[in-house]
Order: sequence, then structure tokens, then C-alpha cells
Amino acid sequence: MTMPSATIRLQTPDDQQALLCLNECAFGPGRFARTAYRVRERAARDPLLNFCMELDGEIVGALDLTPISVGGVPGALLLGPLIVSGDHQSNGLGLRLMLYGLKQAKDLGYRLVILVGDLPYYVRAGFRPIPLGRMELPGPVDPARLLYAELVPGALEEYSGLIRGMRELSDLGQSAPALAEDAA
Repeated sequence: MTMPSATIRLQTPDDQQALLCLNECAFGPGRFARTAYRVRERAARDPLLNFCMELDGEIVGALDLTPISVGGVPGALLLGPLIVSGDHQSNGLGLRLMLYGLKQAKDLGYRLVILVGDLPYYVRAGFRPIPLGRMELPGPVDPARLLYAELVPGALEEYSGLIRGMRELSDLGQSAPALAEDAA
């Protein structure tokens, strides 16, 4: 099967309504109660790490990467949501969007990406289970679904503890060490 030709670009304010609809269709209102969503809603968005995918002028996918700290150490990201519209799923678009985002994050100096998801899907992009007890989110999460990918070899060893969103982006274009931790 041939992968459809789609364009990946940064999200703009004009995309917000389409992205809201994509989120609603993919995850419904229950998304607001999920622990990962709660971390993201309190964190600053880095406009260099929020992508959408267009096919024939229509937004068919989106990916957000949110700056986080783990145990107070910055330089990590929380991946999600990753969305591909229902009629465009199973074409490799989600994987393509995710790999693009991971490359951009690495180029910006981030070291580690964490997500809550299904290993059989995310293993294709290099994600593995976080060792039990090494990291925790500030709310309920099935520990088997807490996954990581190193953007820098050995980066996992630098991180352990509570995952929190970063509240400030001091200097866009700089890596996460320029960010302040959300202590609340």
C-alpha cells in the first residue's frame, strides 16, 4: 500500500477549530479527565513542537509535544495527543507524523520523550516501557502504558521521579533547560 502524500507543518492559530474537532472525534469528552491531558493543560506550549498534517488542503492529523520535567530535570517532552482522522488511519500517517516530531524535538535539543500509549503501536518509533517505579505522573496511569524514547542515547538515566509540565518558555528556540518547572 502506498502512503498518501501529505504535508506536515507547524500549527497556527487558524488551525484551532479543525484541531478541536479532530480531538473531539478521536477522544471525546473523556480526554479532559486523563492524567496526560491534565499535565498538558498546565504546561506552556512550544509552537515549534505542535504539528499538523494536511492532505488535499484538509487537516487530517496532529501531534503535540509538551515540554516537561521529570524529577525536576528539564529537557524531556510528553508526546500527545497524536491524532489521525478516522478515514485516514492505517496508512502510516501517524507514524510519519510522530517520526517527524521526534526529529524536530531532537534538533531543538530535547533528550527524552515520554507518552502514555500502547506499546505495539509506539514501538515502531523506538518507544519502550519505562522501568516500573522510575517515573510517575500526578494521577492514575497504567504503568505498562508509560513509554519512553531516547532522543539522545543514555538520556533515560538522567530522569526519574514525578513528571510535570513546564510552565514557561523563556526563550523559544532554546532547549528545555531554559524552562521553569510547574511546581503546583
